[in-house]
Amino acid sequence: MTVVALIVIGFVAGTLATALGVGGGVVYVPALVVLLSFAQHAAQGTSLAVILPAAVIGTAIHHQHGRVQWPTAITVGLFGIVGALAGSRLALSLDAALLRRMFSILLLLVAARMFIRALRRSTSA
Repeated sequence: MTVVALIVIGFVAGTLATALGVGGGVVYVPALVVLLSFAQHAAQGTSLAVILPAAVIGTAIHHQHGRVQWPTAITVGLFGIVGALAGSRLALSLDAALLRRMFSILLLLVAARMFIRALRRSTSA
């Protein structure tokens, strides 16, 4: 069951991440925590490790179609490295329950903002 669940999670997250540009973590972390009972810290660390191959493939395909703005990607990526160092240390210093609540709130805020923007665009079109 666990291997099948991992395969399904990987497929769904990889598909959503590259098709919608959402970053697999929004799928990986909740799936690992809820479906496979991962600890929050372990789910986040695992998510970061498995996102890399999907991101490389997705980037290569989007690049082939001229859909990557490399100067922007490089600038954001470099500062993302600095943010990743700080964020990793912060996450590891937090209690797992607090970290889980913070992650949940982030997901809710992002979903609400996207939903509101989609509604505005559909009513103005």
